[in-house]
Amino acid sequence: MYKLLSVAAAAAAVLIAGSASAQELRIGYMNSMNHPLGKDQTRGWKLGLAAEGWKKNGDKLGGVPTSVFYCDDQSKPDIGITCAKKFVEQDKVQIVAGITWSNILNAVRNPVVRNKVILMSTNAGSSRLAGKACSKYFISSSWQNDQTPEAMGQMMNEDKLPNVFLMSANYQAGKDMLNGFRRFYKGKIIGQILFKLGSRDYQSEITRVRAAKPAALFIFAPGPMGIAFMKQWSASGLGKTVKLYQVYMIDNVMLAPIGKRAIGTYHANYWDLDSTRPANVKFVSTFKAAYKRLPSHFAAQGYDAPLLIASGVRGTGGKVNNTLALMKAMRKANYASVRGKYTYNVNGMPIQNFYRREVFVGSDGKPVIKTTGVVFLNHKDSYTNQCNKKEWLR
Repeated sequence: MYKLLSVAAAAAAVLIAGSASAQELRIGYMNSMNHPLGKDQTRGWKLGLAAEGWKKNGDKLGGVPTSVFYCDDQSKPDIGITCAKKFVEQDKVQIVAGITWSNILNAVRNPVVRNKVILMSTNAGSSRLAGKACSKYFISSSWQNDQTPEAMGQMMNEDKLPNVFLMSANYQAGKDMLNGFRRFYKGKIIGQILFKLGSRDYQSEITRVRAAKPAALFIFAPGPMGIAFMKQWSASGLGKTVKLYQVYMIDNVMLAPIGKRAIGTYHANYWDLDSTRPANVKFVSTFKAAYKRLPSHFAAQGYDAPLLIASGVRGTGGKVNNTLALMKAMRKANYASVRGKYTYNVNGMPIQNFYRREVFVGSDGKPVIKTTGVVFLNHKDSYTNQCNKKEWLR
């Protein structure tokens, strides 16, 4: 009798082990595929998958067979919701990753996390998802929107700028940027403009800045908006008397179309491009080999995302169907990030360093972004106290 029970127990153990090992990880990745920022995130994402040994559906990520499904949200919240519902209801994913825009991140929050599916941002850092709408199923491989402008407010204090004029695209991320900046900047704000998302004409705004005569302009106009602004700003000649501090406008995606107009501008970033950490050196060299230019931070945070997921999968022993356990393992950030060692806040936002960066003339006469200092060490986002403690994940 004992022998029969032992055989039965052994068979059950094998069955359980087989069931666990047979689990499949399914990831839905959405982004604005034809937008420069979405493209660079996706390039980084795919290089990150390859770095973990994943090239096609069925290959293993973190030791578990994995399928990845793609959807273009076209920078539209309603299409983002359609993508999210497809991932959750049809593709049966455990993780929805990607997303450039905060308004899309806000829109897809409920269809994803209410189904106990992990929502992973590779860019958007909405204050809402950090605070009042936080979820134990949310994690970011990038930053919370306010963090970088907070660092820039501190930078401008250190640069002893007595006053500033503010400009931003009029949507959730833009408002977060201005709120973050105001939270740390101690000087006088002598004007503010919220312009239409997607705007390409800034003549009237530049005229208002000229009339205000600020010591500096702080602006958030990502993607093609920033390219258009920089062309008109350069043509106006205002850059000779007004220092330009821009956030998420000038990076290694936008340097080519903006060109020498970027020289002399300032910004902050969580990622130190010049870092000699092995993980960063590997990423930069891999990206350069593939795309013949330096990567942007958008690519860096896209690259980190599959590495972060793989670390979580390994941390659960491959039991990916328990998404809360998978999230807990992911939030340990037990992997070699391009940004170096960092941790997670209870709301899923990274606690990380922020660096001062400037655009100089390179040895080849072209503009180059260089890290010139550290603004914050282990900087937390500002919305933890708005996050319901029932949603905190320690």
